[in-house]
Amino acid sequence: MESAALRPGVRLAFDVGRARIGVARCDQDALLAFPVLTLRRDRYGADLDEAADLVAEHDAVEAVVGLPINLSGAGSSSSRDARRWARELADRIAPVTVRLVDERLTTVSAHRHLHEAGLKERSFRSIVDQAAAVVILEQALHAERSTGRPAGQRVHPSKKGRA
Repeated sequence: MESAALRPGVRLAFDVGRARIGVARCDQDALLAFPVLTLRRDRYGADLDEAADLVAEHDAVEAVVGLPINLSGAGSSSSRDARRWARELADRIAPVTVRLVDERLTTVSAHRHLHEAGLKERSFRSIVDQAAAVVILEQALHAERSTGRPAGQRVHPSKKGRA
């Protein structure tokens, strides 16, 4: 049963993949999560700069990054990649907090929601990452409502942030 009050403020969620990053956000009251856009991964960090710009543009109080963990709870190369990406984002947006949130089965859930909405598999490649980011954000908001504490693990910047 959800009873704890949520901290007010917009949060952005990022579903980090090898080629694309889905982005979702919630409203100021943290009641509704909805898709924003999909970023293209860039080995030079343009995706991180775009993500940081989105955090500033939406005046977000927190960024939530999905952490892909195997069903057994083990990490993988994808989880290492998400941790690195989250740390680099934290460097860019400090003092805004970045949190890693378990994203097990979010893509499966996103696929199911898109199928239920009547979309065909071929047509939702461009939005499935955004839908997964929505699921990640909804899970984080639910966890905070349930426990009264922010979901996931806080990511500390590795430096003071960018000048």
